[in-house]
Amino acid sequence: MTTTPNRRAFMALAAATLLPGRAMAGSFREITWEDLIPEGVPYGEIIGPGQIDAVNDTWVPQFDTNASKVNTALDGKGVKLPGYIIPFDVSADGVTTFMLVPYVGACIHTPPPPPNQLVFVTTQTPWPSESLWDPVWVSGRLSAKAMSTQIAEVGYQIAVEKIEVYEWK
Repeated sequence: MTTTPNRRAFMALAAATLLPGRAMAGSFREITWEDLIPEGVPYGEIIGPGQIDAVNDTWVPQFDTNASKVNTALDGKGVKLPGYIIPFDVSADGVTTFMLVPYVGACIHTPPPPPNQLVFVTTQTPWPSESLWDPVWVSGRLSAKAMSTQIAEVGYQIAVEKIEVYEWK
């Protein structure tokens, strides 16, 4: 027995397949920083020794191979991740590109976390610069794609659909 889909079912299916970004809006899976580390890769073995960069007066950590292992199961998924902002591009309207880090001061006052604990974020809607020290929720489609920035090697990227203040529960 075959059935013909009604108009409403057809439109819902078309919207879900033709407009994935719009269909995914609001359906972000809340994740933690531990979720960015692949299953079976212990965090305690990621951080290794380091060395001083005398020219720039900074500590440069040396990570083992686990540091760059990313959770490819999250690649392309709509996620919601809490963290802190390390700004890259700031204007009078706010910040449009930044690093999302798991704890306040990461990459600025301390050595950067390993690449699989850093997310490079881009947004079309600037986040107000007076809110840069507040924890935020970042929601968007995650990409398990490595990149290099001026402050650290990064394991993930995300194109933001929504940024909001993190509320402690």
